[in-house]
Amino acid sequence: MNKKTIFGLSAAMVTPFGPDGAVDLKRLAGHARHVLSRGCDTVTLFGTTGEGFSIGMRDRGSMLDAVSASGVDAARIYAGVSATVVDEAVEQSLLALDHGARGLLLAPPYYFKDPDEDGLYSWFCRTIERIGASARGVILYHIPGQTAVPLSVDLVDRLKRAFPGVISGVKDSSGDWATTEAFLAAHGELSILVGDERQLARAMAKGAEGSICGLANLQPEMLRALIHDGKDDPRLEPLVNLIVSYPVLPAIKALVAHIHGDEGFVAMRPPLTDLPFSRRVELASAFEAILAGGAIRKSA
Repeated sequence: MNKKTIFGLSAAMVTPFGPDGAVDLKRLAGHARHVLSRGCDTVTLFGTTGEGFSIGMRDRGSMLDAVSASGVDAARIYAGVSATVVDEAVEQSLLALDHGARGLLLAPPYYFKDPDEDGLYSWFCRTIERIGASARGVILYHIPGQTAVPLSVDLVDRLKRAFPGVISGVKDSSGDWATTEAFLAAHGELSILVGDERQLARAMAKGAEGSICGLANLQPEMLRALIHDGKDDPRLEPLVNLIVSYPVLPAIKALVAHIHGDEGFVAMRPPLTDLPFSRRVELASAFEAILAGGAIRKSA
């Protein structure tokens, strides 16, 4: 019997910026090739780790062009969509899909907090309906810590029934194991993806299909071994604990800079700020100390 094809590992790509705040397309494309060569199945542009909420349409188009032109098959690219206006969500979506992207990581509208579920359902429906025949590979993005708009099990059920074959998965970045379990129990036929890497081994054992995550920028091999081969690594949890003890997005970019030996990856776009140099040195030292220890073990 053939083994089921799963979603696998996607790097929630960092976005490098130059001193003037412009996207550094050369570094972006190089890093995409780097993580794919080290074990990622796909890359996800414009996600939370990539500061997608700060990236407009012109930059999105340039980034998609640059990554594809560097030799990355567009079918190995997912695109984050973050908008409050249906028109803008549709525009972002069509831009990526028309470039050949494999699918979308579609976040809910995030300005109005705790909206009525019927209203949220209508927002998603109008967005997907207006994307039209191009709609494919839609992964619903549950990240209430950022959006303050949770996606319920029931909402996912309504959407997958309304758009069969279009809704392909849920990315759960709640960090709440009970929520992950509920998505797995109710929607196991979808690709349930885990954002908190510390829960990944437990989720994979219960039928999850992988992850879109920030750590994939740094340790693709470690995560690939867990997702595809069931090999857990005792260094994974300490690495994540280290990163979340800092401002997370600047910390990931600082470590990408450390891995490449290239300070050009450090800069954040306002309103976020760079990690100070002294803290970057401290972080890199702790990162290397964790990597120097530990042995891989087979997960249950």
